[in-house]
Amino acid sequence: MNTYRDFDNYLKEYPSEDGFFGEYGGNYLDNPELVKAFHEYAEGYNTIAQSSQFIAELRRIRKEFQGRPTPLYHCQKLSNLLGKTQIYLKREDLNHTGAHKLNHCMGEGLLAKYMGKKKLIAETGAGQHGVALATAAAYFGLECDIYMGEVDIAKQAPNVARMKLLGARVIPVSSGLKTLKEAVDAAFEAYSREYRNAIYCIGTAAGPHPFPLMVRDFQQVIGDEARSQFIEMTGHLPDKVIACVGGGSNSIGTFVPFLADPVELYGVEPLGRGPRLGDNAASINFGKVGVMHGFNSYMLASEDGSPAPVYSNASGLDYPAAGPEHALLHDLHRVNYVTIDDNEAIEALFLLSRVEGIIPAIESSHALAYALKVAREGRPNSAIVTLSGRGDKDLDYVMENYGDGTEFLAKRGIKL
Repeated sequence: MNTYRDFDNYLKEYPSEDGFFGEYGGNYLDNPELVKAFHEYAEGYNTIAQSSQFIAELRRIRKEFQGRPTPLYHCQKLSNLLGKTQIYLKREDLNHTGAHKLNHCMGEGLLAKYMGKKKLIAETGAGQHGVALATAAAYFGLECDIYMGEVDIAKQAPNVARMKLLGARVIPVSSGLKTLKEAVDAAFEAYSREYRNAIYCIGTAAGPHPFPLMVRDFQQVIGDEARSQFIEMTGHLPDKVIACVGGGSNSIGTFVPFLADPVELYGVEPLGRGPRLGDNAASINFGKVGVMHGFNSYMLASEDGSPAPVYSNASGLDYPAAGPEHALLHDLHRVNYVTIDDNEAIEALFLLSRVEGIIPAIESSHALAYALKVAREGRPNSAIVTLSGRGDKDLDYVMENYGDGTEFLAKRGIKL
């Protein structure tokens, strides 16, 4: 079994030159033109991203436009309520646009500018990636097309309005389950027609090479900041670091800086309604190795090997595969992949809102819910939880399905 001591040279080893994290990742696209386009993309990134001008401009954007670094916040009241575990939140909800997604979207927009592209194309589930990319497009003066499943459009009306206000075209996807997987399909199809003048910007650390590498690199700022902030606040490293995992962008950015540290890492997948196929989106816990959307990883598959229907009350987590680097870190036993169900996530959302005055996204609430489980064990611990986004986008859905939290918490035996 690997330990943190085996990860000193990890970033030099993974991914390989052709984009593999062990057996996972790569580029499995069938369309020769798309293969060529992604190769151009990889070459452009590997060249441009190493230049001092690109790095200096990205740092300036992060500081002056995004508002980085985001704070690390000690949830003292919530920690004291639950037990001896001290919970710290990495406040990506305070990143401009309200989530971690802008970290890679601004990087991809800057790359598009350097490569002379005119349009950004993407999919979105919860809408945060779409809002972030529409923001990047407005900042860099680029066109922007966002593909979004009709189910998610109905659940995430505020983010749809924000995308349109920022100048993006929001294109409804009505095929299949009308959620994130179908939106990715539609965005890929559009990119295959427009790749000469556009860049496809996937919303997570998945997809064909070089996306898992690029998104990891741009999102690593989360873990870099959190690690130095925690040491500055406490004088030592945390015991645990926790982040939610759908495709896995906020979590991979959180985990990588801690890989060589004596710190336990937890990736929290959505259990949804339960372990039965179609009731969750926990691809590492319940999936098998397969290829979808041009990459190889753990995926939830039907009997014929095609991607299975998935479910989560968090629109940003209902994707049938995890990013390839998460698959590798699972196999290397460096990250523990656990699950949280819908109700546990909503309980965490209400508790953080009532006790600390912070309304988290449902996606982030999955990570927080696991930290609450740890805290209730009663052992002294410290845990960083990446609060990947704010809950504004979820308010209508939460109020319609769970109310204001009073009755919900009472039924779960929680009195505040």
